[in-house]
Amino acid sequence: MVNKSGEIKEIRAREILDSRGTPTVEAVVELCDGTRGAASVPSGASVGKYEAVERRDSDSPRYNGKSVLGTARGIEEIISPALVGKSVFNQAAIDHALCDLDGTETKARLGANATLSVSLAAARAASLTLGTPLFQHLGGSAARRMPVPMFNVINGGAHANNNLEIQEFMLVPVGVPAVCEAVRAGAEIYRILSKILSAKGYSTAVGDEGGFAPDLKCDEEAIELITEAIIQSGYNTEEIKIALDVASSEWAEGERYIMPKSGKAADADELIDYYERLVNDYPVISIEDGLGEDDENGFIRLTERLGERIMLVGDDLFVTNAERLKRGIAKRYANTILIKPNQIGTLTETFNVIDMARRHGYKYIISHRSGETVDTFISDLAVATNAPFIKAGAPCRGERIAKYNRLTEIEANLGCGALYGDRIK
Repeated sequence: MVNKSGEIKEIRAREILDSRGTPTVEAVVELCDGTRGAASVPSGASVGKYEAVERRDSDSPRYNGKSVLGTARGIEEIISPALVGKSVFNQAAIDHALCDLDGTETKARLGANATLSVSLAAARAASLTLGTPLFQHLGGSAARRMPVPMFNVINGGAHANNNLEIQEFMLVPVGVPAVCEAVRAGAEIYRILSKILSAKGYSTAVGDEGGFAPDLKCDEEAIELITEAIIQSGYNTEEIKIALDVASSEWAEGERYIMPKSGKAADADELIDYYERLVNDYPVISIEDGLGEDDENGFIRLTERLGERIMLVGDDLFVTNAERLKRGIAKRYANTILIKPNQIGTLTETFNVIDMARRHGYKYIISHRSGETVDTFISDLAVATNAPFIKAGAPCRGERIAKYNRLTEIEANLGCGALYGDRIK
């Protein structure tokens, strides 16, 4: 009898809803031994123009043109026949085949949502048929460092209908001893922040990623309120730092930046001065997309000014793309890359970008998207790659909490072998 362990028998796909009630795709890879690995992909509200293409049925009235039935059909009618008989133990071969089937640099034919869902489902099927936890299947015995969570506790920008221009204000528990304690700190501070906002008469309704979305006097007040919540919760600003996702590509208009909610204008140097003041005045350790995705000269100046002091993160700037990261390395701008697998479209391409970042001394942050599902793949990916940080939203809403619960589960399974940040548990 021929041993068909690990061979793909069939791939199915269906349309499901993400956390915003928008359709997304789920793929199920079934193996000849009966094992089924499923994966679903998220989508972003603030999308960089250099990201791989997310395919939708834009000419259909279903879900106001957001349907993904065509994407699901592409998986079943084009991808499945091509991958039947291939081994899920060779992830690189599967992902290479997916790229060849699409045939474009941006996944414009099949859609990065199609290729990624199959890529991730194949990896999960492999781990299940081997009986190996996903993070160990992906990362081997070296996979034991738990990422520091970056909790998005106040939402603004494209993630909330409020007056805040900065998109994300995050808690970063760098000074606690374990990921379970980081999750605890995030949840405790989040609850105290809710009480502070209520006491001041501010709304505690939440935005796309579970963070509160109040109208405040200014963006800086959000940082002040978070700092107050940290102290009131019994922590200090050495243990808990603050990170910002400015998402300023949303503001860029030529060489100027026009903030869409206030209408205020600034140039790159004025924004750099502003960020430097925030870093001087508050415990800010990371600024993401402080300038627009095409503002290379501005990023060079920003990196010269603050690159030795904090993380300068490229999201829209790099879009998990090796060529764009290579350009940043050569021109010496930014020092950290956000990793969103759906920006590039396969697991192998994602690993290649992480490897490039590591080799050139760039930090990397594994990240969710604003439109999420309950799939916890990124938690395993973060541990598999020994990622320094993970962004998965606020300690609120099931699709965000699922990622944090998975991290604490992995840490418990690793026991005394788990590391957190630079700490040994």
